Amino acid sequence: EQYFFQIYSVISAQREFRRHFQVIYAHSKKNNQQIAGTRVTFNEDGDAPGRYNIYQYQLSNGSGSGYRVIGQWVEHLQLNVNAMRWPGGMNTIPQSMCSEPCRRGERKKVRSGRPCCWQCEACEGYQVQADEFTCKDCLFGWRPTANHTTCEQVPIVKLEWHSAWAAVPVFIAIVGIIATLLIIVTFVRFNDTPIVRASGRELSYLLLSGIFFCYTVTFMMIGAPSPALCFFQRLFLGMGMCISYAALLTKTNRIYRIFEQGKQSVAAPRFISPSSQLVIAFSLIAMQLLGVAVWFIVIPPHTTVDYGEHRSWPPEKARAVLTCDVSDLSLMCSLGYSILLMVTCTVYAIKSRGVPENFNEAKPIGFTMYTTCIIWLAFIPIFFGTSKSPDKLYIQTTTLTISMSLSATVALGMLFFPKVYIILLHPEQNVQKRKRSFKAVVTAATMSQKLSQKASERPNGQAKTELLVSSRLCSENVLVKKKMNETICAVSIFLALH
Repeated sequence: EQYFFQIYSVISAQREFRRHFQVIYAHSKKNNQQIAGTRVTFNEDGDAPGRYNIYQYQLSNGSGSGYRVIGQWVEHLQLNVNAMRWPGGMNTIPQSMCSEPCRRGERKKVRSGRPCCWQCEACEGYQVQADEFTCKDCLFGWRPTANHTTCEQVPIVKLEWHSAWAAVPVFIAIVGIIATLLIIVTFVRFNDTPIVRASGRELSYLLLSGIFFCYTVTFMMIGAPSPALCFFQRLFLGMGMCISYAALLTKTNRIYRIFEQGKQSVAAPRFISPSSQLVIAFSLIAMQLLGVAVWFIVIPPHTTVDYGEHRSWPPEKARAVLTCDVSDLSLMCSLGYSILLMVTCTVYAIKSRGVPENFNEAKPIGFTMYTTCIIWLAFIPIFFGTSKSPDKLYIQTTTLTISMSLSATVALGMLFFPKVYIILLHPEQNVQKRKRSFKAVVTAATMSQKLSQKASERPNGQAKTELLVSSRLCSENVLVKKKMNETICAVSIFLALH
């Protein structure tokens, strides 16, 4: 009982104290009592309010270093920010945090054991910010925006006519087409003259048509892809070269067979007439058409958007390319047959290199094929060496079109420009020589060839003597009465007329 009495006495005293304090607190707020000019107040807990001065220790270059009053606390904080000084003499308030907030496009990489501290890492490559802590890759065919916050579709581009990559091939093609048409018009206008007839009119027109197609391929390769354009791309990509080299191969094969036959017999070889030559040439062209037809059946022509090889760096430059669905392998298969004809024609040109100089274009065809081989040997490493380049579309298209145009220009310049020059500027040379029999002209040309070979194998003095004796023998022969050049021209005219 005594214990409970003591507890009751304490509780009663607390209640009495609280009642008296409330009376004093209300009286002090109402009467605003002051002591020594300072208002006397109490808080709800019965304590007088705190009064504090706030100091900061400030360094100076002189001897004035020490504590400076920068604020007070009287019921609330009163701080003079301008009076504060920070390390390094800075006046700005340093931030009190472990890590700064990450910018847009950056993710937080939390430090181990310190969840409130992190490192900001930018989303790189083709990634965007998925949330505060992770990045994710854009879908195929999409690229990140500049701040890596969202993905946008990769723009689809194509080779434009006004670009520098297209300007040079188009210019060469236009000049080549104009030159080809002018030569065709000249040949048609002077169709019955000896120069045109001696060059083999039928194969010459076929060769000119192939050269024309080689130039027109440039416009098909640069035009906006569509199923119709892709059809013509496949058809004429290898057709122009095939027509050209089929005609040249037929010509060189004809020359080679004539002189090989002349070494053994004076009888004319088979299949050297114009109609036979056209049948041979069109048979070679038919093989190309058959291959293209199979290509059309297996893979119909259509357009495609190429994304995979065009993810360039930085991602802002990424683009997709609208193109015809023609792989590098399909392209080389289409051109492979034409290249085979070109190589075969070059082999025949090498075999015919001993033919007299002015005989039926043997030498110009040889130089044409040597130059063409050099052009395509330079084309192949450039074409396949840039297959992984971001500018693959531009480099490969430009390289292919320029190579085809240069090949056509070489044939045009070496085989047709000299003839047009004589036809238009020196018509006095465009006259027919005296016709001779095949036996006479082949015997004379073969004898000339053998004499040249023997002269090259003998010492100078012996060669001169032998040539002198042979000359005298030839002068006594009724088959060789005129100069050798006259005989060679007669061969060309005979072959053109027969």
